[in-house]
Amino acid sequence: MSQVYTTQELIQILADERRACLKGERLKLEVNVSGNPVIDQFIKTEGLQKFTAYQDFKASIHEYQRKYKVSGITSQIIDVKGKTLHYPVVDSQLITLPSDLGILKAAKSSILNFWYEVTGCMDLYLNINNSKQYQAIEEIDVERIAYRTEWCSLWKWENPQFLEIILQLGWGKVELAAYRRNFPVSGSEYIHAVNPGNVPIG
Repeated sequence: MSQVYTTQELIQILADERRACLKGERLKLEVNVSGNPVIDQFIKTEGLQKFTAYQDFKASIHEYQRKYKVSGITSQIIDVKGKTLHYPVVDSQLITLPSDLGILKAAKSSILNFWYEVTGCMDLYLNINNSKQYQAIEEIDVERIAYRTEWCSLWKWENPQFLEIILQLGWGKVELAAYRRNFPVSGSEYIHAVNPGNVPIG
């Protein structure tokens, strides 16, 4: 059997393919915009052809992951207020294998402990209505949401005048959770922590 590609190699292969598609080096020529050949002849389809070519290639990589059991997990590092956490995340271009979910679940408590430690004096907001609104919440509310979820992840927005730390509390497959494409089987809630008096921007 030939060598199986690693997670990092698959990430690089996808990045290279995405660049090629964006440059127009890969097109899916049989793409129709409306499905009506009379209308489609008047609409430029190159952007859709690039996007579809990449999506098809990405689907084949996902199938490769399943077949050869190549994890979608990479290691992430976050530094906040002089504290550092290394934690697992599923790369945004790869899929979550069943074994990956086990790794994410095992990391949940250390991520939550880090979150509570660095957000102690910050204002907390629950993202509602797809980032169009934020509702002020308390730490007890975060604990209730965390209890009902399987895994979590972190991001931060930071500059000298502003800090926002985002906690994603999710369940099911990571690649389906962000936009609730497979709700209620997969989904997530986002908690935003900001310094007192500020509001979320992320």
